[in-house]
Amino acid sequence: MENTLITYLKSFGPVPETDYQLILDAFEMKSYQEGEVLFESGRICNDFYFINKGILMIAANNELGNHVTHYFLKEHHFCTVLFSYVNQVRAEVNIEAACDVEVMQTKRIKLLQLYDKLPYLRDLVEQILQQNLMEKIQNNNAYQGHDSTARYKLFLALQPEVAARVSLGNIASYLRITQQSISRIRKNMH
Repeated sequence: MENTLITYLKSFGPVPETDYQLILDAFEMKSYQEGEVLFESGRICNDFYFINKGILMIAANNELGNHVTHYFLKEHHFCTVLFSYVNQVRAEVNIEAACDVEVMQTKRIKLLQLYDKLPYLRDLVEQILQQNLMEKIQNNNAYQGHDSTARYKLFLALQPEVAARVSLGNIASYLRITQQSISRIRKNMH
């Protein structure tokens, strides 16, 4: 049976069957419960995840101590704190489980060793990360200039599977509106 990571990689380019096990051996399967922090800010992020099941979120506490959700990543996406990972600087955000998740995770050093053995894999992963980044920017830009009701309705249209599985508090934080506002908007929608 083919692994979801291999299937995902193959959707972006060829991956020889002879390389499957080498790729899978670089990753470790882990499960986290909703609310668990996979990576905590303040350190250099050398962690690299593939989301098998569930949703991860990139979040931080702002200067007022409020928890702010920056974005969500769902199944069959890679996740890391990219700026920290690439530039080897301290991360200012956490990676958290927005619901129960199952991930395949590896360390930067293992991935770099894998790239040495399979040079085509670096290009493939970089292509995927670039596409994910463009999707993230496009999603975030979609909410600009809309009132809270329009942002919530847009969120339901753009990310219905996320809306169905993460807490209202995290959605409110992501959309920069209060949980009470979302409750009122939802009530008016029915």
